[in-house]
Amino acid sequence: MPKTRHRFIAWVLAAFALLLLGGALFALAILPLPTPDSWANHTLAPSNTLVDSRGRLLYEIVDPHAGLHRPVPLSEVPLFLRQAIIATEDASFYENPGVSLSAIVRALWLNLRSGQIVSGGSTITQQLARNLLLEYDERAQRNWQRKLREALLAYRLTRSLSKDEILALYLNETYFGNMAYGVEAAARSYFGKPVAQLDLAECALLAGLPQAPGLYNPHLDLRAAKERQATVLRLMVKAGYIDAQQADLALREPLRLASEPFSIEAPHFVMLVRSELERLLNAAQGATQPMAAGGLRVVTTLDLDLQHAAEDHVRRHLRRLNEPRPDEPAHNVRNAAVLVLDPHSGAVRAMVGSPDYFDTRINGAVNAVLALRQPGSSIKPLTYAAAFERGYSPATMILDVPSSFLTHDGQPYQPINYDYRFHGPVSLREALASSYNVAAVRLLERIGPEALTEMAHRLGITTWTGSDKHDLALTLGSGEVSLLQLTAAYGALANGGYRVHPWYIERIEDATGRILYQHSSPPPERVLEERVAYLITDILSDEVARAPTFGLGSPLELPFPAAVKTGTTTEWRDNWTLGYSSRWVVGVWVGNADNEPMKHVSGVSGAAPIWNAVMRSVHRQTPPAWPRPEGLREVEVCALSGLLPSAACPHRRVELFLAENAPAQVCSLHRLLTLDARTGRIASNDTPADARLMRTVTFWPSEALGWAIAEGLPLPPDVSQREGSAPVAHALANREGEGATWPLRLVRPAPNSRFALVSDIPTTYQQIEIAATSQVPLREFVLWLDGRPWHTWTSPPYNVLWPIAPGEHELQLQGLTTGGQHITGSPIHLFVYDARGQERTSP
Repeated sequence: MPKTRHRFIAWVLAAFALLLLGGALFALAILPLPTPDSWANHTLAPSNTLVDSRGRLLYEIVDPHAGLHRPVPLSEVPLFLRQAIIATEDASFYENPGVSLSAIVRALWLNLRSGQIVSGGSTITQQLARNLLLEYDERAQRNWQRKLREALLAYRLTRSLSKDEILALYLNETYFGNMAYGVEAAARSYFGKPVAQLDLAECALLAGLPQAPGLYNPHLDLRAAKERQATVLRLMVKAGYIDAQQADLALREPLRLASEPFSIEAPHFVMLVRSELERLLNAAQGATQPMAAGGLRVVTTLDLDLQHAAEDHVRRHLRRLNEPRPDEPAHNVRNAAVLVLDPHSGAVRAMVGSPDYFDTRINGAVNAVLALRQPGSSIKPLTYAAAFERGYSPATMILDVPSSFLTHDGQPYQPINYDYRFHGPVSLREALASSYNVAAVRLLERIGPEALTEMAHRLGITTWTGSDKHDLALTLGSGEVSLLQLTAAYGALANGGYRVHPWYIERIEDATGRILYQHSSPPPERVLEERVAYLITDILSDEVARAPTFGLGSPLELPFPAAVKTGTTTEWRDNWTLGYSSRWVVGVWVGNADNEPMKHVSGVSGAAPIWNAVMRSVHRQTPPAWPRPEGLREVEVCALSGLLPSAACPHRRVELFLAENAPAQVCSLHRLLTLDARTGRIASNDTPADARLMRTVTFWPSEALGWAIAEGLPLPPDVSQREGSAPVAHALANREGEGATWPLRLVRPAPNSRFALVSDIPTTYQQIEIAATSQVPLREFVLWLDGRPWHTWTSPPYNVLWPIAPGEHELQLQGLTTGGQHITGSPIHLFVYDARGQERTSP
């Protein structure tokens, strides 16, 4: 039965092919066709112009036969490029009569199966005939009448011109994207050199462009361009032009993109607009006039004055960073990017993709506004926004102390702060403003990584996929984002919680002034509660809260209300500063396009000065402060705990809360105690009146005791000392046999814990907290490490930091009670191994 069906289909296709041939002969007799040599009679089309929001010229797209169109003889086109084009576009080019019957039958079969025209089966000669000899209106049609005329013209061309002449015409007239017609213009535009100098890898990339120049443009999507290059190389291997080894070497060759200088303003923005223009024209109702026909006037969102100011600030600061000074070496910084957005409309007002679009040494043609990079700490505001939605507040206390977490694959993760210090119990306000890493990771552990990914998606970040693979390091910037999307996310904070959709084209007019396209903003989409956005803004604009890390008078301060956050990634590869006023949002990235590390450049020294300068330039007038939304309450709290202050709380401050999350609990960290001045312990009934002192004592959270000891802070008195040795007798009485353990216990680390020793962080800063407890009062408490006494305590708290060392280790406790008895706890084991690549991000 299947064979009968296939035989029937074959007969149908054969009959259709005969019908097509008959139709071709009929059309040849009755339809008027242009002559094959009429391609030379084309007149120059009027230029398409791109202008800024005030009508100032950004770029003039000239006719294909002028400007970026440089015909070359076939002899100057590398053999690899000719072979790549043939293998990709028309494998039987030198054998077919201008039309490939097998390609037509294959296209017919695909179209019949899909119920619509999805494949055209056009040869190189057919493409040339269509583009040079048919009028645009007919060229844009997708029907068999046009395909028939195209085939007849291709047949005529084959009879009029040699195959080499047809190939030369195709190579010189085809559009390769990036404003380049013909292989010579394309070679210079993409690689900055004549076509004759292209190697195999470059030829394969160019050969893949004609099918969809906007889709495979390496300046806009290098990944897609490389995938297309791989396809071309595979087809060349299949055709026998190269072998698999040559293809593999070409695919692994790094591409050095370049552009030949031409008269253009904001080139990265123009390239993006050019790609967007094609999409909008295809989608707009009634927009039948193409760019190739000319006469279009494209009004963009760009403000040329702001663009020039941003470009100047970028170049000036990069020069300063790279000038060696006696006290400061050059910082190896070659690239930077700036984006200025209107957070209320999403209009892009300035876009600097690199300091010099035409500088091949820095890969200047790559648009760093669109490139995916790790954002470092600049992603943290999204974590805190997600936490505020879940009942946390700027006053919530969190511990910035040595901590170990498990990754999704069970590996230990120990974040450290940029200054290699820990700051103990801090408020979320200070933790975000001062960019404490450990606090941010602890917070994400509480709310879950999925809370951050969900927040990011809401605010327009689309590059995070596979949420099950995201670890806690996501809040420190381990997930890649683009400057475009992250700046738009900050725009939602600036406008009170509405999604920002960046856009570039205001309208498109034809040569007669008829509007072919007019931008229409989508309905406002609230993605974040206004009060939560305000709390984040209030923190990011708090100069006092950021002072512990950044000090006062840093480049983050401006003479008008502004919120700002910085970020730096591992080994100084990326600097970020993003911030906003009530009027504008500005994002800045500094680094190297090839991902080479900079030398000691943080977000506050690399990107922040550019951000500060651009913010001053875009604000010609002082912007108003953000209006405080309804539903927020100011409450006086204990500065440490974030709860209502007790009579013992020594430091207080006023904090903002969502009204429903205002604290009702009273602080218990601070207590008023009567101490014995002679011993420093709690006074007993026997303490004379003249030895009694009333003092405020801070009872640190148990996890912060090791930090408090390391910082030399006062600790609470040993309450258990006043209860004699009764607990000892109770504990001893409850033993069960010789094998029973005594009442000594290691609280941290847990038995069989695994830790990593990271090679790129000073060993002295890689420590874990060992915490012990005893059910009985002790005169002496000894921690044994690997069979040797390592640390001795004489009073609680029993916490110490141990610098980790590779290998398997045994920990055990021994104690001497106040009654003179020796007791021993059960041993535990842990393992420390060497690891590399742990993330470290800066503020």
